[in-house]
Amino acid sequence: MQIVVTSLLLIALSLLSSPALRAQTTPNSHSGFAALAAKADAARDAERLDEALALYRKALALRPAWAEGWWSLGTIQYDRNAYAEAARAFEKVTVLAPKNGTAYVMLGLSEFELGRDELALQHIQKGKDVGVDKDVGLRHVVLYHEAVLLQRKGKFEAAQETLEQLCRQGVQSGGIANVLGMTLLRLTSKNPPPPGSADANVVVRVGRSECLAGQKKYDEARPGFEAVVKENPTYPNIHYAYGLFLLEVRDLAGGVEQLKQEVNNNPTHVLARLRIAAAQYKEDSAAGIPYAEEAVKLAPQMGFAHYLLGLLLLDTNDYERALPELEIAQKAFPREAKLYMALGSAYSRAGRKQEAARARAMFERLTKEGATSTLSSDEAGLRGTVQQKIEKDQTNRPPQ
Repeated sequence: MQIVVTSLLLIALSLLSSPALRAQTTPNSHSGFAALAAKADAARDAERLDEALALYRKALALRPAWAEGWWSLGTIQYDRNAYAEAARAFEKVTVLAPKNGTAYVMLGLSEFELGRDELALQHIQKGKDVGVDKDVGLRHVVLYHEAVLLQRKGKFEAAQETLEQLCRQGVQSGGIANVLGMTLLRLTSKNPPPPGSADANVVVRVGRSECLAGQKKYDEARPGFEAVVKENPTYPNIHYAYGLFLLEVRDLAGGVEQLKQEVNNNPTHVLARLRIAAAQYKEDSAAGIPYAEEAVKLAPQMGFAHYLLGLLLLDTNDYERALPELEIAQKAFPREAKLYMALGSAYSRAGRKQEAARARAMFERLTKEGATSTLSSDEAGLRGTVQQKIEKDQTNRPPQ
């Protein structure tokens, strides 16, 4: 990674007074421990790190519940690239001071370096939920590593959103452009293409263009996308990436055309078809139906494909065909509130009043509960597009 972060030793010093760290670790008056702790801190502050490590270990042997000592031990080991030892130390801190979100983050960063991607993402996100130190450099590092882990996991929507936060904050680097390009091109590989290769050229250019888009600099981003697509018209997912950009800038015709090009390049591309269908929903739902039908045939197990097909059919008043699609989707996403609103409408049009009433009651209940569904990252992105159109339609609908 090419983002420079404030030395973790300096961050450690700033956090030693943190109530979350001190609450469970105030040392008693035991003179032997107190003397060792003071010497260890002094050696750390003077950057005599070998001496500091030895002293911290001796002090922790006397006081295993000294969270500040484990924290200092962990930060020194992390700065020395001793990530296994750092991870063990930070794990101790998370047990002793569970309200210290930065300790979870540092545990995650250590696990990242050890190749423990699943645990790293889990602990980084836990740390963010608990609350991370306000050091700007550390926050940038956390966002970057979280995005890399999301990209590797195939959670491309979430990775893109996280990386664009960095772009909006003015953090730009080859590392960010590479990961953002890999995200847009739907690559899950751990490393970017080799420098100087044709693949590397495509990836970084797509990433730089999308970083500009993330900053809302659409007029600067568009030429970059146009050029790289024109030069690499058969590159996997390049039309998909450009199509999403064009849809974002509300160029519906251009976005749909790019997505169609992606389908031509890759006839089994389910998401490109669903993106076309979602873009056409409420605009020209009849035109979107064939793409949703093809997506269902290619991925019959994908609940959202059935949901979207059902919505399109319902919008064209073909409620008899819409109902079975929506019922399949309901089984896949039993806590997706707006799905029940569509089901209620379909049942009502079919004259099935009791089922319509039950579906609407479920919609109201789930809405009040703030229910969360189990959509995948890609499905969540598609849902966002669809729900915006539903809400717009409801806002513009005349009073009954």
